[in-house]
Amino acid sequence: MKLAIGLPATIPDTPPDLILEWAKRADNAGFSSLGIIDRLVYPNFEPMMTLAAVSSVTKRARLMTTVLIVPLRNAAVLAKEAATLDRLSGGRLTLGFGIGGREDDSRAAGIAHGRRAKRFEQQLNLMRRIWSQQPVGEQVAKIGPLPVQQGGPEVLIGGYTPVAASRAGRLGDGFIGGGGIDAQTALSFYKVATESWKSSGRKGKLRFVCSTYFALGENSAQKGAAYIRDYYGFMGPRVEGVVNAILSTPNAVNDAIRSFRDVGADELILWPTIAELEQVKLASQFLAQ
Repeated sequence: MKLAIGLPATIPDTPPDLILEWAKRADNAGFSSLGIIDRLVYPNFEPMMTLAAVSSVTKRARLMTTVLIVPLRNAAVLAKEAATLDRLSGGRLTLGFGIGGREDDSRAAGIAHGRRAKRFEQQLNLMRRIWSQQPVGEQVAKIGPLPVQQGGPEVLIGGYTPVAASRAGRLGDGFIGGGGIDAQTALSFYKVATESWKSSGRKGKLRFVCSTYFALGENSAQKGAAYIRDYYGFMGPRVEGVVNAILSTPNAVNDAIRSFRDVGADELILWPTIAELEQVKLASQFLAQ
């Protein structure tokens, strides 16, 4: 199982130079991917622009959106952005996609929240056509550039429901589980996705990517909890379930890595809850396991 790490670009007031230095250190340490979370109505950095900056200071690690809320965006523009980033990074882009669960994001983007799933499926179809240099409409020339990865970047689809998991099997190259859920819950969704994959007549193996929150070092649990309570504040009292899932000791991280490996995850993303560079060093101790 590969071990990836998230960027602290979603944590409010994180300095831009810290994000870039974090990326360089994580790349040099040997993490498999650098992930980034998406929101609209929140003071986070925009994922695609941030990954473009990160691509210029890294050489090896993959760049992964985990997940990008596609319905908030114009599909043709996003396809061009993704193809551009894939070329700039030498084919290192992985696209984790989702439909989003926050109504305020949909309102801010001017889209119908209740129709975002249908919109997403139409968008993904269009983006794949663009990446494959197929015609996308009358009197519309091909949209470039051509991605380094044939047919476009790998697409992982995430979500917290069986419907989302089934969508991953039908339309994605993999399923990605969000932070805050344990290995067995992630596995239950992956099984739904796999059944959908098989029933759709698809060959090969559906990728299985998981994620979990961490905060290591002195007073780490309290620091990490403050960010999680802010980010997931819309959940009300249920946010404490996510707070309690933060891995704040080396033993807890080791146990989580073991549990996700045991359920067959291909890659695990350690999501930071503290925007301090020491977190990269503390997390890198688990790479040799």
